[in-house]
Amino acid sequence: MNATIETIKRPSRKFLPEDFKVTSWEVIKPYFDNLLQRQIKSLDDLKKWFLDRSELEAIISEDLAWRYIKMTCYTENKDYLNAYQDFIQNIQPQIAPVSDQLNKKAADSEFLSQLAKQPGYDIMIRSLKKEIEIFREENVALYTEISTEAQRYAQINGAMTVNVDGKELTLQQASVFLMSTDRKKREEVYIKIAERRLKDQEQLDQLFSKLIQLRHQVAVNAGFKNFRDYMFKSLGRFDYTPEDCFKFHEAIQHEVVPLLNEFASERKQSLKVDKLRPWDKAVDPEGREALKPFTNGKELTDKTINVFQKLDQYLGQCLSIMKEMGHLDLESRIGKAPGGYNYPLSEIGVPFIFMNATSTLRDMVTIMHEGGHAIHNFLTRDLELNDFKSTPSEVAELASMSMELISMDHWEEFFSNSDDLKRAKREHLEDLIETLPWVATIDKFQHWIYENPNHTVEERKTQWNKIFDQFSDTVTDWSALQSYKDYLWHKQLHLFEVPFYYIEYGMAQLGAVAVWRNFRKDRQKGLEGYQNALKLGYMKSIPEIYKAANIKFDFSREYIKELMGFVRQEIAKI
Repeated sequence: MNATIETIKRPSRKFLPEDFKVTSWEVIKPYFDNLLQRQIKSLDDLKKWFLDRSELEAIISEDLAWRYIKMTCYTENKDYLNAYQDFIQNIQPQIAPVSDQLNKKAADSEFLSQLAKQPGYDIMIRSLKKEIEIFREENVALYTEISTEAQRYAQINGAMTVNVDGKELTLQQASVFLMSTDRKKREEVYIKIAERRLKDQEQLDQLFSKLIQLRHQVAVNAGFKNFRDYMFKSLGRFDYTPEDCFKFHEAIQHEVVPLLNEFASERKQSLKVDKLRPWDKAVDPEGREALKPFTNGKELTDKTINVFQKLDQYLGQCLSIMKEMGHLDLESRIGKAPGGYNYPLSEIGVPFIFMNATSTLRDMVTIMHEGGHAIHNFLTRDLELNDFKSTPSEVAELASMSMELISMDHWEEFFSNSDDLKRAKREHLEDLIETLPWVATIDKFQHWIYENPNHTVEERKTQWNKIFDQFSDTVTDWSALQSYKDYLWHKQLHLFEVPFYYIEYGMAQLGAVAVWRNFRKDRQKGLEGYQNALKLGYMKSIPEIYKAANIKFDFSREYIKELMGFVRQEIAKI
């Protein structure tokens, strides 16, 4: 993949006018009507119908994307907020029932079985039939309310700041002090952040309780026992079940949590502290100052492009194009929504990366992660249908998490000092191991929440602590900090905004380790396998896509033990 990419331009439209803009439902409706009323008299007619529908959906999707991007970049801008909410409240509810009618029109076509024989269409048709199965007219208004309510989470968090040494900082900016070698300063900042979160504890609890009830009603309306079962169907989890998730939780508890205890014990010993406290978890255990791989967003961007370029010229080109097009907003600032994302832009095919970077190693890893998502978008941008590009999260996160690991060969761009480079790699690999129990914690918590939708806030708190303790080390001392521990889950935006989107990180993390193991054995073959898998988009099943990368879609206890053994060997080599 050494071909250079020319300046990216939006493909010519074949169904809608070149100057068409999404301003209201009324301007979109005629194109939906065209699709609904069009006669399909041949296989070619059906294929053209899907291509036109794909173009329409890509234009609408990209319009929504920009509304969301602007709103999250500037949460205090009322115009951006209103534009996003206008789409959610006045356009999206109109589209949902018509999309269902279009799905049924396609499903009823006598030519569908013939089309299903063409590459990728069988997977797309499977998803289409699933959408028909779960769609209910009465859920349209509920989803509008859910989207509006969930957006409050970003606004609440975007407004959170603390004062440290006379400066007003976002929580992301303040968290850098948790890596300070001054233990009193770490404790002071940790408590300030935790106390600030507690100020909105009741508001966030009430918001979450409301979201649970709304989501449960959606599930009941669609004929499901609970929202968990509904979401497994909605997310198209054709290749695994809730029982497989429970086995994953158990495997993590037995094969990974013991490693957390080892790390925590070593940390406590190295820090020479009587008790290991939560504010002791991010500082360097040998008392060195925190790694600072970059100083600002421009430096982070340029160094990341160099890393990608060294991996493969094509990968570097992708990030360079995003930079030139202004598709990067990386630095943390007040009024910016929390978290980070890579948002695909369906029509032009060049995504947008949003982050809250300060200057930490975690921030550097985040750009590698989101950059992996971006590469995925570039590799699939020429696929025939928008549906072919919309990969399930188990595949999307494989793209991002693999990039975190295979990029490590070129982290000298950020760390000219060899000791710092070794330290960065070790910290990241230990963090990788620590991520898996957190994924299991959040996923298991969600299963309980939606299996028991009528629970009280107190019961939720109790259950959170029980699950948290199952996947945490037994060394960290939480005494006198119980209220902070009770609400640790409030920082996880997935719970509020994208329920059940989390186990994928665990599955993809295992896949990423396997990709990296292949890369270690044969750099060229490993990189080719990685890109070959991503280029498939969603034209094959998840296990088939993993197979294209020469890895297994497997989260059994035996496989987890094998992969964790490999990671430990790599840590020992550093």
